[in-house]
Amino acid sequence: MHLHDVWFVLIAVLWTGYFFLEGFDFGVGILTKLLARDRTEKRVLINTIGPVWDGNEVWLLTAGGATFAAFPDWYATLFSGFYLPLLIILVCLIVRGVAFEYRAKRDDERWQRNWENAIFWTSLVPALLWGVAFANIVRGVKIDANKEYVGNFWDLLNGYSILGGLVTLTLFTFHGAVFVSLKTLGDIRDRARAFATRVGAGTAVLALAFLIWTQAAHGNGRSIAALVVAVAALVGALAANLAGREGWSFALSGVTIAAAVAMLFLALFPDVMPSSLNSDWNLTVGNASATPYTLKIMTWCAGVATPLVLLYQGWTYWVFRKRIGTQHIAAATGH
Repeated sequence: MHLHDVWFVLIAVLWTGYFFLEGFDFGVGILTKLLARDRTEKRVLINTIGPVWDGNEVWLLTAGGATFAAFPDWYATLFSGFYLPLLIILVCLIVRGVAFEYRAKRDDERWQRNWENAIFWTSLVPALLWGVAFANIVRGVKIDANKEYVGNFWDLLNGYSILGGLVTLTLFTFHGAVFVSLKTLGDIRDRARAFATRVGAGTAVLALAFLIWTQAAHGNGRSIAALVVAVAALVGALAANLAGREGWSFALSGVTIAAAVAMLFLALFPDVMPSSLNSDWNLTVGNASATPYTLKIMTWCAGVATPLVLLYQGWTYWVFRKRIGTQHIAAATGH
């Protein structure tokens, strides 16, 4: 295996980690409007992800940085061709971070309500657009012989990509609902589990349609195994949720996300960004990668830094592992 193959796998792992972790906190942000009945319950939901949401975004920064360094041509074509949707995602992530920090800075109902609305929309929009973006990467876009994207924004909106966006939106919402049921107490915990059952049924239909479409149009012998794992894990997550086994349900919904991402990357390999104009113009792990020396240096750096990041993030989740409920929210504070 060449180093560019290794880095393709590592980037796939980084995106898997990002969607697993940011997926549930996107879901929690969406649930602040769909599940919470009052201001106190919204604060409970936000506090379930308060200690970890910013750490989850490290995976996105690392995935983007790794792509830039390991596959500069892929990075350049991707970020120029998908400029508008990626800009929208970036603005949402910035506003979302500000909303988490500023929401409780003033004891004013309108102020807090506006920032809570911002949390909802800036969680929903990226959850949708990430699916649209990755579906287009697998499907292929208009790339010419100079490795440049020659399409426009509207070319990115097609039946397959829109279905992909709906899958990530509903799957992240389900993942978030299961996380809320795992992290809360009392009535909100019961309602989160019931909500997960409802949204999970719709997620299963959309996910099955998208995964079968992906396998039929772009899949191979490698990707079909990931499809089977994704479907089985999602069914298991739904069953565990119905049985009140929140830990198992959350773990299996995470396996669903990981298997779905793995399927997309397995269907993609050895391409990193196919051309819909001419397959000879596809960006591949070979023609889009950095020099072997660059990849070698990156591999050593990643080998040292990655375990430290994993240990720190694992420690954070362990420290903040306990459940919370409305009884833990002080009436006099907006936190």
